[in-house]
Amino acid sequence: MGTVIGMRDFLCRRCGQRLSFENSLCLHCTSALGFWLDTRSIHVLDEAGRVEVDGQLLERCMNTQVAQCNWLVPWTGIPTLCASCRLTRTRPGDWDQVALPAYGQAEAAKRRVILELAELGLPIRGRDEDPVNGLAFDLLSSAHEPVVTGHANGVITLDLAEDDDVHREAMRVELAEPYRTVLGHFRHEIGHYYQLVLIDDARRPGFEEHFGNPDLDYQAALDRHYSEGAPRGWEQTYVSSYATMHPAEDFAETFAHYLHIRDTLDTAAAFAMAPSGSTLDSVLPGDVGFDRLIEWWLPLTWSLNQINRSMGHPDLYPFVLPKPVLAKIRFVHNLVAPAE
Repeated sequence: MGTVIGMRDFLCRRCGQRLSFENSLCLHCTSALGFWLDTRSIHVLDEAGRVEVDGQLLERCMNTQVAQCNWLVPWTGIPTLCASCRLTRTRPGDWDQVALPAYGQAEAAKRRVILELAELGLPIRGRDEDPVNGLAFDLLSSAHEPVVTGHANGVITLDLAEDDDVHREAMRVELAEPYRTVLGHFRHEIGHYYQLVLIDDARRPGFEEHFGNPDLDYQAALDRHYSEGAPRGWEQTYVSSYATMHPAEDFAETFAHYLHIRDTLDTAAAFAMAPSGSTLDSVLPGDVGFDRLIEWWLPLTWSLNQINRSMGHPDLYPFVLPKPVLAKIRFVHNLVAPAE
């Protein structure tokens, strides 16, 4: 197994150089690297581009070039897609040299989300397992056709224009959003998917208590939101103005924030910026675990925001979490990590 500290601080097994989750090459010893999801570890590849892990011969995903993918797959003699790349149903053609770089960056953000979902033990069923509601991604460029980022029955669509900093910042300002990233889009849209997966008849009353009736007319809510905006005082009960639009959007925004919290705390713990007990593999389930998460999260985000201000940047985490919002995030935590 690879050397991992807190699942976020990776080390090169050949020279000990610190690595990023996205590294495909060690910049110190120039070793080719690959990430193996099963063990959540980074390995050094041999000259043939392979490595043996726990008796299994592995090689890089076939999207190494086109999507800068550094994930490993079992060697079969036939090029194979990794667990993340095979969830992508539609992508730009190899001829589209404008959209392909943005596609590669989007896949990098998606791999981080898939890793976190695996760490949390959430079910990931692709379209091959569930042709009707299985998870799939359409990564499309609006340079060629209209593209609306969103979710429908397990299919997540992303406009690759979101990878362009100028376009994304313009949209953020136009929509008065404090935060807008490709990773954030994926986390929000995956929240819609897990509403389908996790909210059954037994959990629906709790969902309605916190978010409202998910069967409310979505188009009417959409029209109202963009014509009237968020209601006055929304900051007291919602994590974002967009969350006020519809119960499904409130849940998706809340789910995304839960993923923000868990991933950031795990990374912070790896670098001794948060207690070691705050990592994904050590947080207690249920309400006790959630209370501890928030005890760690609030001072961490305060300090990170102050550091950003010291560098003249906007707050890293530009959100406020009043009690009603924390109750919603607690609900998500108890979906993901229910008390035993």
